[in-house]
Amino acid sequence: MSTGPGTGSAPTPDVRDRCGPPAPRARLLSSLKVRNYRLFFLGQVVSNNGTWTQRIAQDWLVLSLTGSSTAVGITTALQFLPLLLFGLYGGVLVDRLPKRPVLAATQVVMALTALALAALTLTGRVHVWHVYAAAFAVGLATVFDNPARQSFLAELVGPSLLRNAVGLNSANFQSARLIGPAIAGLLITGVGTGWAFLLNGVSFAAPLTCMMLMRNRELRAVERAPRGKGQLREGLRYVAGRPELLWPIVLVGFFGTFALNFPVHLSAYADDVFDAGAGAYSLFNTLVAAGSLAGALLTARHESARRRLPFLAALAFGVLQTVAAAAPTLWSFALLMVPMGLFAMVVNVATNATMQTSTAVTVRGRVTALYMMVLLGGAPLGAPVVGWITDTYGARAGLAAAGAVATGTAAVTGFLLLRAGDHRIAVGWRRRRPWIRIVPREPGKSGG
Repeated sequence: MSTGPGTGSAPTPDVRDRCGPPAPRARLLSSLKVRNYRLFFLGQVVSNNGTWTQRIAQDWLVLSLTGSSTAVGITTALQFLPLLLFGLYGGVLVDRLPKRPVLAATQVVMALTALALAALTLTGRVHVWHVYAAAFAVGLATVFDNPARQSFLAELVGPSLLRNAVGLNSANFQSARLIGPAIAGLLITGVGTGWAFLLNGVSFAAPLTCMMLMRNRELRAVERAPRGKGQLREGLRYVAGRPELLWPIVLVGFFGTFALNFPVHLSAYADDVFDAGAGAYSLFNTLVAAGSLAGALLTARHESARRRLPFLAALAFGVLQTVAAAAPTLWSFALLMVPMGLFAMVVNVATNATMQTSTAVTVRGRVTALYMMVLLGGAPLGAPVVGWITDTYGARAGLAAAGAVATGTAAVTGFLLLRAGDHRIAVGWRRRRPWIRIVPREPGKSGG
C-alpha cells in the first residue's frame, strides 16, 4: 500500500545522504572548522551546563519535598512522557519545517519554564506538582527540539563531517555533566536549588545569540519533506525494512527504558545506601559524565563504526551495572560509574550516528524522532517501575534488575541483527489492519 508523500513511494537507497568513503579516524575537532557549527557548539557549551545544573537540582528538590525515589521516577517520567506520546509527530513536523526557527522557539520555552520554577523555589512557594508541571513542559519542547537539533547538524557541516559533529555534540553535552553537577552541588548546599533553576534559565541566552549570528548562506541546502498523507507510517516502514536501523532502535528502547534511570538509582544510593547526601549524588553524576565524555570523544574520532559496537557496549554496561549493585562501599560504587558512563555513551553515539548517516534526508527527522522517542520516551514506563522496585526491595535490587535487562536485551538484539543479513522485515496495511512478515532479501540489495 502506498504510504509516501505525494506519490506514496518510500525513498530509495540511491538518494540516501551517506558519507563518502570514510577514513579509519577523523580529526577530533574537524567540525569546529565550520563557522556555523562552531557557533552552535559554543552556544550549547553554556546551555548544556545550565541544563545539567537544573537536572540535578530538580531531582534533589523532589527527593527533599517527598523523600520518595518513586517521586523522582515520576518526575523523570513526566519529562519524557511527551516524547513517548508525540515524538513521532514531532519528527513529521520537523521534516517539513526549517530547523533554526524551531530550535529558537524551543529554547525560549525551556528558558521560561526554568525561570518560572526559579521564582517559585526562591519565594518558598514551590510544591512537588510545580516540578512535575515544569518537567512535562520541558518534555513538550523536547518533542520538537531533539529531532530538529539532530537534523540541523547536516545543514551545519554536511555529510562528510556529520559523524564527527554527532560525536562532538555528544561530547559537548557530556562534558557539561562534569561541570553542571558540580555547580548544582555547590548551589544546593550553599544557597539553595532555586539559584540552579535561575542559572539554567539565563543560560539559554547563549544558544539564542549564537543562532542569530549564523550566516544563512553558509548553511547546507537540505531538502524538506512536503506535506502529505501517510508520512508517519512511511517513517515507520522505512525503519522496519532496514535491520541496521531497526535492531539498534529496539536495543536503545529497552536500554533507555530500564537501564538508564540514573536519577532514580544514583539518588537512592546517595541517600539510602551510603547516607551521603547531595554531595555524593553530585559526585556520582560527575563520574558518569567523565566516562560519558571519554566515550563520546572516542567515537567522534572514528568516521565509521562496526555495527556490533552498540550491542557489545550495551552488554558491557549491563554487566557493570549488575556488579555495581553489589558494591560494598561508596568509593567502589563511584569508581564503577566511569566505565558505565563510557559504555552508555558509546551505545548512544554509535546508534545516533547510524540514524543520521544511513537514512534519506527527507525522512531523517522522523527516523531521529523515533530513535529519541525509544531512547528517552521509555522513561515514563521504566522510571516509575524502577523507582517502585527501589522503594520496595531496595536500591541494590533496582540496579541489579536494570543491569539484567540491559545484558539480556543486548545479547538478543545483537544476535537478531547478525541473523538479519539474508532477510528483511516487510510491513504493510490491509483493511485497516497492519501486517508484518520476515521475507528473503532481494539479490543485490542490502539494508532493506
